[in-house]
Amino acid sequence: MRNRARHAVLALTGAALVGAPLLLAVSPASAAGAPGVINVHRDGPAKSLPFTAGRDGEAVISFAASAPGVSWARKGAESAVVAISVDGRHVTDLVVPSSEPVARSLGLGHVGPGEHEVTLRFAKGSAPAARRVTLQRPRVQVPSGGADAVALRHAPIVVGRTGWPLGDPYQNATTDTPLVAWHETRPAAAPGHRIIEYSVVWSNEDGGTDSPALMARWGRTTDIEWVYRVEVDESGARVDDTAVYQAPMHMTLKFRGRYEGDHPVLQTCTSNNNMCDVISPKPPLRFLLDASRTRPDGRAREVVMDREPWTYRIAAQEMIREGKIETPSDPATLEVGDQRTYLFVEFAKKTGSPTGSGSVPGVALGVRLKDDPSALYRSDHDQPTWSIDRDGAVATTVELPEGTAVSDIAAIEALRRPTGAGDNGAPATVTSINRGFFLDDSYLPQPSSIGWKGSVTVTQEKPSAVVWRP
Repeated sequence: MRNRARHAVLALTGAALVGAPLLLAVSPASAAGAPGVINVHRDGPAKSLPFTAGRDGEAVISFAASAPGVSWARKGAESAVVAISVDGRHVTDLVVPSSEPVARSLGLGHVGPGEHEVTLRFAKGSAPAARRVTLQRPRVQVPSGGADAVALRHAPIVVGRTGWPLGDPYQNATTDTPLVAWHETRPAAAPGHRIIEYSVVWSNEDGGTDSPALMARWGRTTDIEWVYRVEVDESGARVDDTAVYQAPMHMTLKFRGRYEGDHPVLQTCTSNNNMCDVISPKPPLRFLLDASRTRPDGRAREVVMDREPWTYRIAAQEMIREGKIETPSDPATLEVGDQRTYLFVEFAKKTGSPTGSGSVPGVALGVRLKDDPSALYRSDHDQPTWSIDRDGAVATTVELPEGTAVSDIAAIEALRRPTGAGDNGAPATVTSINRGFFLDDSYLPQPSSIGWKGSVTVTQEKPSAVVWRP
């Protein structure tokens, strides 16, 4: 909300103007429907949203988007697609995977002073069941300057995965769709310069780490990847030859592709959502996500999903539709069960100095329940490579019997486990549990009711210790 207060806001007739000075003014709404609502129909005309910009800037459009009859969980009803243009130029696409309104925010690119028009068109790639997209409370914002404006200025345009020259050119309308983006900054070596790194959350990954390992090591079935990184100077301008991107095989390569303004154009070109800077001919889908927000210091990347709860539901629905969920769920097996049976936990850890040779230890979490405290449910399912060896704030999940609630938990334990051959003897210390929750019946996160700060160390001699009790 602090960032929004620095924005000038464009709203349709009947919505309030927020922020000052006023940089955008709306013309009378030209879209049919209730005030503050735009309906875009299959086989219907494009709808327009005119606005006047008071100065140069990167624009963002936001709304609550829904598509009656659509469900990301159901084949043939996955999503509706809306193509969004500014002054006749195709800027971004919107994939709407829900019949319920979901708050969304997309970049519109650079706009100059004067009158402009956003055009919204029902697009190819939409599922057969999709007939209409409803956008409630649409508005355009332009940052008044500062970090938000710079972050928007350099945000990547992510072209959809097409499987070119063969395959479905609209893949991201049904699988591995980009959901949200954010940026992080750090100082560069040159005084006054900064490094900006952009990351994206996809609904899943069709390749790469398998789903059970994702749940154990990352606490999710979405895919989260950094996409693009660049150095900017004091004025926010790109420093030549500093742009890099995450290429196939997770390599970091120099960006040699084209820009639209300061936006690099990249394409999702692998089944695990790595990028290429060479774009396939005429790709139909492109995504300029609003990357103006950042991640809170000291928190895991998954907290970005926590503040966009709908991403958990989309992730679960894709797993169901693609047949990746075990039925009935069984915590004793390695397969991913109903995600509503998992405790989603974020905790912080650090690894001490090794005392010998061998593999680095990871930490898993174990849960004991009040009705049977002798049973230990492990986040790593007793698989050595599924424990977490990275330090800092990390996320994991623990699969529990169906119907388990936080009130049923007797204790949460830290479990030290070498990740490979041998054991280098390093201790591991858990310093906090930042949140813990279950998903509700609608696959949305319930409020966190687990939190703890302290210091619990597990060693070769004492490989487990309780870190939380109710």
